[in-house]
Amino acid sequence: MNIKPPSGAQIRIEHGDHHVTVTEVGAAIREYTVGGRDVFTPFSEAELAPASHGAVLLPWPNRLRDGQYEFDGAELQLPITEVPRNTAIHGLVCWERWDVVEQSASAVTLELHLVPTPGYPFDLVARVTYALTDTGLRVTTRATNVGGTDAPYGVGFHPWLSPGDASVDECTLRLDASTRVTTDERLLPTGTEPAAGDFDLREPRLLAGIDLDDAYVDVLRDEDGLSWMRLGAPDGRTAAVWMDSSMDTWQVCTGDHVSATAYRRTGVAAEPMSCIADAFRSGDRLVRLAPGASHEATWGATLL
Repeated sequence: MNIKPPSGAQIRIEHGDHHVTVTEVGAAIREYTVGGRDVFTPFSEAELAPASHGAVLLPWPNRLRDGQYEFDGAELQLPITEVPRNTAIHGLVCWERWDVVEQSASAVTLELHLVPTPGYPFDLVARVTYALTDTGLRVTTRATNVGGTDAPYGVGFHPWLSPGDASVDECTLRLDASTRVTTDERLLPTGTEPAAGDFDLREPRLLAGIDLDDAYVDVLRDEDGLSWMRLGAPDGRTAAVWMDSSMDTWQVCTGDHVSATAYRRTGVAAEPMSCIADAFRSGDRLVRLAPGASHEATWGATLL
């Protein structure tokens, strides 16, 4: 019997000094290195993704209060997957086996047909493409509603930027966004406020003593229309994630309180998202996918 690791088959792509390993389970990025230096905090193929490392988050990112929502008059209940906060977290695809539908030396596309369930009775097909070039990693995700009714939808991604051989406390963080989402004790949204003090990351800020698990909106973009999050390390390298106009929300987490204790403050989650937490309930930035319609999101990463 050919026994697979918990994350399933390992799909490796490369271009020059850039190397990526994608897992069959969850279509997650298990590792991304440039010239042997980690861009993302890796995890072993012998373990499950420890804190949503490298995960694709759909059909919603982040938390949903009590796993409950109403859509077009139907009251729906999703399984509670974050028991301490009584929320449904990070969608439905993290632990599913995706199919490889296209592959070359430097790119791979995986597909998942998401089965309708009582809590999410909608019929989606998702494709994610990872492609390496001279400038880094580019990720494109396309979800299509193949069912007969409208479907609520959001998408996000969960890479953890690596500090290299340093500690997170020795690194600086810069985030292109001007407004922070305030939250309650369950990390569910209560409003917004201008980013200030330790939460103002528009200029590089040393992370020593700073504990973050926060969403940001009102993103700032460069001349190419990209919004960035950058983790600057003492080795002079910067691990960076960008998103284009298909998404306009960031989540940043320093990992102080993740359940996988061995991974606490070993990286910084730099999560591009199409919506903030609880969007199925609030409707804020929620995508309504009509039958036959698709939603596409693009982001990427590199080592500067």
